[in-house]
Amino acid sequence: MPANLTFEALQDAVAAGEIDTVLTCIVDMQGRLMGKRFHAAHFLESGYEETHGCNYLFATDMEMHTVPGYAATSWQTGYGDYVHKPDLSTLRRVPWLPGTAMVMCDVLNHHSHEEIAHAPRTVLKRQVARARAMGFEPMCATELEFFLFEKGFNELYDGGYRELQTFGRHNLDYAIMGTSKEEDVMRAIRNGLYGAGIPVENSKGEAESGQEEINVRYSDALDTADNHSIVKNACKEIAYQHGRAVTFMAKYATDRAGSSSHVHQSLLKDGAPAFLDESAEHGMSQTMRHYVAGLLEHASEVTCFLAPYVNSYKRFCVGMFAPTKAVWSTDNRTAGYRICGAGTKGIRVECRVGGADLNPYLALASQLAAGLDGIDRKLQLEPELTGDMYHAEGIREIPKTLRDAARAMHGSEMLRAAFGDAVIDHYHHAAQWEIAEQDRVVTDWDLQRGFERA
Repeated sequence: MPANLTFEALQDAVAAGEIDTVLTCIVDMQGRLMGKRFHAAHFLESGYEETHGCNYLFATDMEMHTVPGYAATSWQTGYGDYVHKPDLSTLRRVPWLPGTAMVMCDVLNHHSHEEIAHAPRTVLKRQVARARAMGFEPMCATELEFFLFEKGFNELYDGGYRELQTFGRHNLDYAIMGTSKEEDVMRAIRNGLYGAGIPVENSKGEAESGQEEINVRYSDALDTADNHSIVKNACKEIAYQHGRAVTFMAKYATDRAGSSSHVHQSLLKDGAPAFLDESAEHGMSQTMRHYVAGLLEHASEVTCFLAPYVNSYKRFCVGMFAPTKAVWSTDNRTAGYRICGAGTKGIRVECRVGGADLNPYLALASQLAAGLDGIDRKLQLEPELTGDMYHAEGIREIPKTLRDAARAMHGSEMLRAAFGDAVIDHYHHAAQWEIAEQDRVVTDWDLQRGFERA
């Protein structure tokens, strides 16, 4: 579903006084929307062509600290500008913000106007182009889970995140009556997103107290990533407007399940499902089998793009629906890679490894890179595993820490060939900084465990 505002329609809406603000948005390394609020008149005059932003936006951590050591930008190079180039096909209204429209931007070199290689949107666009050169159109969907809290962001921040009471008090997985209590926020999210041209299918209660899930219709890979980033931003903004807060942390509490972002993926060829062969086992074509084989062969190497933070790995717990084994199985939620829609035109592979904290552009790009490598090399798919993968022994495991995942990413010949050495080195440096910060900081766990007894 395309964005719902053409440039000409924006001109009409501005002239009619319906829109006075246009957000120009890039996506940073953490998957967040960054950019500017244009007066609509100036956007129509010249801002639609390009604007500029500091290149440190691809060299900061979660707290916007200027991280040293990046090759692309630093204090030594003066932190210059990148060009933000609006992709006018993504223009849309923002119904939850009065008089506002938004547009996604690509990020270009200020001098050459070439796309910045390590910009998340560029990373994904290049893998989509690679798939199209092979005759495929990548189709994806991401399921997003998050927690909804009674108090708002400022109140929780000021309280040191000590009283994290979710709105839901018990498991509301699929529960209609229970989720009716949260409907003021969730209805506003669904309708707001749909009004922004994002084809929301549904929301539902998830399997942990106060946990929600929102689902958006399958689409091409770039549209899916754009929608994912806007959905996260919208959920936060709409919750804030209602005096509530949400979190997309992979794991916000030790005794609670984590929040995932499952990635569904398939390929079209000449408009038809390239993963379907009705005569084959489970309806899986050879193309699909090669693709899934690539996902599995490179499962450890791409985990850093599915679980990018130290906290991400605390989600991988036995019995809480987050996988611990990178194997494939048909309609089996204990496997890292689940085959859905077997024998139908909707056949696809669901990667269950990613958390809600992933950057969708990098996650989808790394999945595509691995799957396309499987097709390129005609990798043979290993036998299906069935049963309880949590307690199965001697099978491929998901890396247990960011340190392990970053090491696998850094040494990946496949990812270096697909993304380029500079891109892999850039994101490896981000992971190393995250690890170093975690190693440095004294936590509540340290104090509680050692204050008296050490």
